Amino acid sequence: MTGVAPLDLLDLDSLLSEEERQIRGVVRQMVDERVRPHVAGWYEEGRVPARELAGEFGKLGLLGMHLEGYGCAGASAVAYGLACLELEAGDSGLRSLVSVQGSLAMYAIWRYGSEEQKQRWLPPMATGEAIGCFGLTEPDHGSDPASMSTRARRDGSDWVLTGGKMWITNAPVADVAVVWAGTDDGVRGFAVPMETPGVTAREIRRKMSLRASSTGEIVFDDVRLPADARLPDAVGLKAPLSCLTEARHGIVWGALGAARDCLHATLDYAGSREQFGRPIAGFQLTQAKLADMTVELQKGYLLALHLSRLADHGRLRPEQVSVGKLNNVREALAIARQCRTILGANGISGEYPIMRHANNLESVLTYEGTSEIHQLVIGQKLTGLAAFA
Repeated sequence: MTGVAPLDLLDLDSLLSEEERQIRGVVRQMVDERVRPHVAGWYEEGRVPARELAGEFGKLGLLGMHLEGYGCAGASAVAYGLACLELEAGDSGLRSLVSVQGSLAMYAIWRYGSEEQKQRWLPPMATGEAIGCFGLTEPDHGSDPASMSTRARRDGSDWVLTGGKMWITNAPVADVAVVWAGTDDGVRGFAVPMETPGVTAREIRRKMSLRASSTGEIVFDDVRLPADARLPDAVGLKAPLSCLTEARHGIVWGALGAARDCLHATLDYAGSREQFGRPIAGFQLTQAKLADMTVELQKGYLLALHLSRLADHGRLRPEQVSVGKLNNVREALAIARQCRTILGANGISGEYPIMRHANNLESVLTYEGTSEIHQLVIGQKLTGLAAFA
């Protein structure tokens, strides 16, 4: 089939620098060569070679790539976003691995940790030698982290950590968990080595989404931590929320990758699938669907690029990231669902990426702030009134 690729319609590449295009090309090649031949099988089997992939991502400088120092690449927000787009075009689980590692666990240590914590954890995390996870969500406290049940109490110079976290990406394979707990002085963060006595991680099985991702529950049973396990500059709930803002920026881009991959597959399919004596790409209803999806993909890309340019100039605000996540994930999921209709019954087949992306995007829609939460963030900014309770 001949035609214009979805992101070529408006010549959006002209908005990128040569360096940004080169970084994108390197990540795209890695995904094409290392991920695409295997990802459908990983998804079907519900497993992913996380440690092996982390090492490969580390060699490319993708882990904590937007951070400065400690072996991190110090790349721009745009370059990081483009990398997330290409990773999620392979699978949302891969982008989640990189996003949680770099924008949650590494960023928390980089932003709020002591120099000793940074020197201990960030260099091996940047190479993929060490894997991190981010423990905020709990079984009974998702959208309301202020009500978390996990507690840390002082015992002499030590801290004793009790509680549990749920739906934690990378937890079953992690070497360190950045854990958020309530204390007598409010919410505090801790860098917890996973081999610490009393820490138990259990992989969550039977997922119907993000199956090519390692997700777990972590239980802390009177875990004794030295005083230097606390992230000294993490004070209050704003600290973990700032980490989520970092990670949501990657999601704004990543969701577009899943949508683009669906649209690419659908354009190819529509050009070769014949009904009533001609390719279905030649029917008006099919072309209307393709046109509408491509327009939304282009708009989402322009939004993501604008937000990243703001970030690179130090002007990106949390509610602006909420606009990006709300719009781009919602539209990406709509694109995946619409692509499925064009493929008909083949749309549910594992031979095509459509249903895998659609299922993954159902999780992306929920994690790191549901659509409803982001609507309320935007609503509060518009009205000056909080409506979270």
